[in-house]
Amino acid sequence: MFQYLIKRLIYAVPIALGVSLVCFLMVHIAPGDPLVSVLPPDASLDLQNQLREAYGFDKPLPMQFLLWVWRALGGDLGYSIATGRPVAAEVWRAFGNTFMLAVLAAMFGFVVGGIFGFVAGYWRDTWIDRVASGLSVVGVSVPHYWMGMVLVIVFSVQLNWLPATGAGPGGSADWVWDWEHVKYLIMPALTMSVIPLGIVARSVRALVADILSQEFVDALRAKGLTDAGVLLHVVKNAAPTALAVMGLQLGYLLGGSILIETVFAWPGTGFLLGNAIFQRDLPLLQGTILVLAMFFVSLNLLVDIVQTWLDPRIKRA
Repeated sequence: MFQYLIKRLIYAVPIALGVSLVCFLMVHIAPGDPLVSVLPPDASLDLQNQLREAYGFDKPLPMQFLLWVWRALGGDLGYSIATGRPVAAEVWRAFGNTFMLAVLAAMFGFVVGGIFGFVAGYWRDTWIDRVASGLSVVGVSVPHYWMGMVLVIVFSVQLNWLPATGAGPGGSADWVWDWEHVKYLIMPALTMSVIPLGIVARSVRALVADILSQEFVDALRAKGLTDAGVLLHVVKNAAPTALAVMGLQLGYLLGGSILIETVFAWPGTGFLLGNAIFQRDLPLLQGTILVLAMFFVSLNLLVDIVQTWLDPRIKRA
């Protein structure tokens, strides 16, 4: 187990470097000058050169990349062009808000999706399977930003039950876990949970149906094992693959929430990315993408380790 852990950590290093390089190059490929948003229209050439030197844009791209990676290793992601504040502080604050929203959405989506998938797989080819599978397909197919707008119209505009936008009465800075703040989380969390709910339900349904068709299940029943005992073995065999799917979906929730956070004006990384894109704020854009990418790599590493702990076949391999 320890050797496998060391091997996975070594494999994660080139992946992290490759992701960093892709993040850096993709941002620089985009057209436009990042200093346009802060330079006055009549800025002199000397002022333009001073700002380019201050942000390191006067150096060749390879040198910019090496300096950026070196500073990022020390926690320095530079300064935002639009606000002048440290990028690390901006990203950390926004990441905390997104993480809170994504975890709540994941808890709901994984639990409900797992139950739907298990029920559909255990009673496959019945009306229960058709209903659960149909709901999961709807969850995957419905555009989540459209669903968010529908929820706002119904529960905020018409019923006036939940707030439409924001992260609390005083913003995310004074967040506390009480009803006045939690109700701001309900609609965006439900909207974010729809797609992972459907994907987890479909994946678990296929896993359970495949496991129940294997010979060892018939052998367990022939030995007189109860239905509860058979279900326990099915869960153990389905857990590693289901865990991998859930880990990927949690990563997607953290990195793909830009539309939902824009609809609900939730001050997370998706909302921050949208602002950075429109303002052409390269340091903020690079820092946000890098943090999300590194979290995704770390999450995949954690899922691999937990899978190894759960599945003895991976240990033997």
